[in-house]
Amino acid sequence: MRVVLILLRRDLARMLGGAGRGATLLPVLFFLAVAMLYPFAVGPAPEILRRTGGGVVWVAALLASILPLDRLLATDVERGTFDQLALRGIAEELVVAVRLLAHWLSFGPPLMLAALPAAALLGLDGATLRTLVLGLLAGTPGLAAVGLMIASLTVGLRGGGAALSGLLLIPLALPLLVFGAGALAAGGTGGIALTAAISLVLVAITPFVGGMAIRAGREG
Repeated sequence: MRVVLILLRRDLARMLGGAGRGATLLPVLFFLAVAMLYPFAVGPAPEILRRTGGGVVWVAALLASILPLDRLLATDVERGTFDQLALRGIAEELVVAVRLLAHWLSFGPPLMLAALPAAALLGLDGATLRTLVLGLLAGTPGLAAVGLMIASLTVGLRGGGAALSGLLLIPLALPLLVFGAGALAAGGTGGIALTAAISLVLVAITPFVGGMAIRAGREG
């Protein structure tokens, strides 16, 4: 437990402090920029904005989750941090699991807070906003898990690795988008429950996929 807390404090300090603060703010600013520009694209008609605004917020969340992928693991792999931890008997799966938690804490809650001004910009009512925030609460762990999984699989690539990461994330995260945005259209909790179930599966398998990918990269 002490090792987990040390790793979590280290990861959060790097993601939320110093240069990492810009990497954390960038997805939130992108998210809000989409919400600000969308009314200019479709016009100020309140009915159109209310009907489509929730789906736009979900698309913005998906695209914003792509931005920090190239920084999730690359620095530690280049510096040999995973090798040093492995020599101390700390499994890659544990390190990836803690990194997943830190990534979500630096990414998910800020997006949920940003959903409040985004909903105001899009004219969403209180019930839609509540469903939207619950959906993001259920779905952002899955988005963080998919992002970290892809980052571990592409961490050894150079040049086009970031572009490839984005191309891989979109289809893998599509079920989260479909059920999360579908909950807004249905106005119920069934879509949120399915979104949470998908997120749970992704969170459960990501440490194992990430650990195997990092070991394979080391041995290769």
